[in-house]
Amino acid sequence: MLHTFEGERQLRLAMTERLRKIARKGRVWKSKGFLTALKNAAYGFDESRARSRGGADGIFLLDRSFTPPNEMMKKLFERYLDRPERGAAEVAGALGVELPDLLPVRLVSHHMRLLGVLAQQADRDTLVLVDYDDTR
Repeated sequence: MLHTFEGERQLRLAMTERLRKIARKGRVWKSKGFLTALKNAAYGFDESRARSRGGADGIFLLDRSFTPPNEMMKKLFERYLDRPERGAAEVAGALGVELPDLLPVRLVSHHMRLLGVLAQQADRDTLVLVDYDDTR
């Protein structure tokens, strides 16, 4: 767990060890873009604006319907959610939800996108970050 944001709905922000390793290897760990993206979690997840408008910061859904698949989709779906050995089922279990109930999302800033899964529960949302994308 990294932080809990209080707002219209409480948002708990967490990060996997997997992301920490990937970010260190990619030399983005604690970079300005990485920290700015983390800060943008304070916006929370707004279901009425679940899809990203161009240039907006915040938490937005990702789905498999966009074609051709972009790098964010490949990282989150093909390299994480679709590969049981990567830990998605463990994250779901730790959050007390079923794997299909995890929403694939991206946490957006102008410099970087952090990729993760969102578990919505009656009293709060929990965002667990698992990868990053800094492609332009």
